[in-house]
Amino acid sequence: MPDTLSSAKTAAALRRSARVSVELLLVLVAAAAALWVLGRMWSVVWPVIVGLLLTTLTWPFAHFLRRRGWPPALAASVVTVLFLLVAAGVVALIAVPVASQSGELSDGVTEGIEKLREWAAGPPLNIDDAQISDGVDSATARIKDSVGSMVTTLFTGVSTVLNGVVTAVLALFLMFFFLKDGPRFLPWLTRQLPGRLAHDVPIVATRSWDTLGAFVRSQAFVGLLDAVFIGLGLWIVGVPLVLPLAVLTFVSAFVPIVGALFAGLVAVLIALVSNGLTDALIVLAIIVAVQQLEGNVFQPIIQSRGLGLHASVVLLAVTLGASLAGIVGSLLAVPAAALIAVVWNYLREQLSDPPQDPETDDAHPDAPLSS
Repeated sequence: MPDTLSSAKTAAALRRSARVSVELLLVLVAAAAALWVLGRMWSVVWPVIVGLLLTTLTWPFAHFLRRRGWPPALAASVVTVLFLLVAAGVVALIAVPVASQSGELSDGVTEGIEKLREWAAGPPLNIDDAQISDGVDSATARIKDSVGSMVTTLFTGVSTVLNGVVTAVLALFLMFFFLKDGPRFLPWLTRQLPGRLAHDVPIVATRSWDTLGAFVRSQAFVGLLDAVFIGLGLWIVGVPLVLPLAVLTFVSAFVPIVGALFAGLVAVLIALVSNGLTDALIVLAIIVAVQQLEGNVFQPIIQSRGLGLHASVVLLAVTLGASLAGIVGSLLAVPAAALIAVVWNYLREQLSDPPQDPETDDAHPDAPLSS
């Protein structure tokens, strides 16, 4: 006789599914509301985030000076000034070579375009000069028709640059204050929170700070190694703009996986335009070798899986962050995912049952499950 469904169990399962669905919907609504508030406050939140990232990178130096007896304000001031000098030096390393080799690069680009035109004129494409001229005329007409949108885009770009400058200045001031007064934050936060929150929030904040610091410092060191090895390879091959490309490699390391692909593509394109196909293939081989060395040797040793995130999770996080917030989203995706993992692991610890002692259970087989 076939089994029949129990109406009581079915109704109970439906009620439980409905309750879980409603609770999940409420959680999603709360998360959406939090993200909406975050977006409305982004002009304030973004400098705070940048300041925290800079603080995690520079805190070891400030901590070293404070342990040597330096006053907090003096240690924070010295570290901030040194950071500004290093940042100015990096900008100079990029700007000077680009300005000095801009003529060579423009000639290389022109030569590359001419070679591409000659290749397109031959088989299998067989595109003659008349067709190319028609295409150029059509592109010129479209540009003329879109002058208004281009002007709007220009003003938008200027506004973005100004906002970036304001954000950088605010982030530097916040970095100074974080370096100076950071150790006072958790005791102050503990005094402000009631009950259980005074215990839980500081623990989560400490773990989040450790995770964020480990991510920033490890990515910086891995990016430095990538920049050194790839820069040496480009210098040996004779590719122009070695220093800017090395700096780009270092900066791109803060966007895992995607950043390495972008920096490598730029280096290969410059090698192709300036030195030809053979050197471009050599540069591609160097970049692939360095990236394999990074993925299989550098990161496992340096990071020691400190973030606890699988490579597929990192890739999905970067993709989602880029689709939601562009470059900013791709930069913040991995640390945000790591911080979410920290909060989730702490919640699991608090919600898990305490481990049972097998010896106690054996010694008291008839003990009640609860008192």
